Amino acid sequence: MELGQNWHKWKDVLGEAVQIGERLGLSYENIEDTATGIGQFLANNLDPANKEQRLLKELWENGTEEEKHSLASMMAKMSKRDSLH
Repeated sequence: MELGQNWHKWKDVLGEAVQIGERLGLSYENIEDTATGIGQFLANNLDPANKEQRLLKELWENGTEEEKHSLASMMAKMSKRDSLH
């Protein structure tokens, strides 16, 4: 199964990336900014592989810049929390 097709594996990878950023000394603001950039890249270039990713893409496409930043922040927090458990 490809990584993008498995929602839980995809979140684990995101959570690990957040943890790596923290270990490298990035501020949470920098992590959020990076997550926002990654979210934009994914929305522009990848077809969602599962229903969860499709929902995120639809939210992203309909959100303001502030809402996109908030969504990216929430995904980073959720992914980090879930990868710690």
